[in-house]
Amino acid sequence: MAEINQVLGVYSKNTHEKTGTGITLQKAAHKTFYYITRSGIDEYHVQPLNEQHIPSGIVTSLTKRQFLTSFTPEMDYYEKKTLPALKSLQAKILKGEELFAEGNLDEAEQSFAKALLLDPENPKASLGIGSVLCNKQNFQKLSKIVSKLLNSDAVFLESQRQEFNVFAISLRKQELFEESINFYQKALEINKNDENLHFNLARSFFDSGNTDEALKHIDEALTIQPKLEWAHKFKKYIIKQIKK
Repeated sequence: MAEINQVLGVYSKNTHEKTGTGITLQKAAHKTFYYITRSGIDEYHVQPLNEQHIPSGIVTSLTKRQFLTSFTPEMDYYEKKTLPALKSLQAKILKGEELFAEGNLDEAEQSFAKALLLDPENPKASLGIGSVLCNKQNFQKLSKIVSKLLNSDAVFLESQRQEFNVFAISLRKQELFEESINFYQKALEINKNDENLHFNLARSFFDSGNTDEALKHIDEALTIQPKLEWAHKFKKYIIKQIKK
């Protein structure tokens, strides 16, 4: 796995699959989960999650527009599945490092084989290249990557909230209102008491033609911060447009 610059968390992508032909043609929606990191301003790295809910497989690079219009953040999935899996992975790596330091190379290799989801009973056959994992540099690199993946504290959540807000603003400017609304709502899942998020969400709902939801979130913003001047002005504007 390549070096990670900024972890954005787990996102999903919906794909539609077709089976059969003619009158037997059926369409089915399928959701796939990915781990997302960002390198640079406009380059997003997308890696699928395996059955153990951790990043595995080919990493694809996308532009900001490709990423924002195709992927949806999945906070619950990250917290309930990927994060515990990464913690378990980290524990196996730390155990492998401990065994390596003690000189127990065979046991260290088995621990790392487990960490990499290989065959713990026959790690050398799984690796195909002998005891290549029994190398301190490889241990440290893998441990560093997993530590970077393990972002679950309040600082990370606040960073995600800010990212969602920035993404949503960008999407609204592109008139991609549905996608914009989705990101604002995800940001509110982290902090529902942010008046600015409610205000921004109201703007996206208004631009999409949903004045009822726009007023609802303007009122939410004003409940949190009654002196929010631009929210008062926008509410008057929405009501004026409704009466036309």
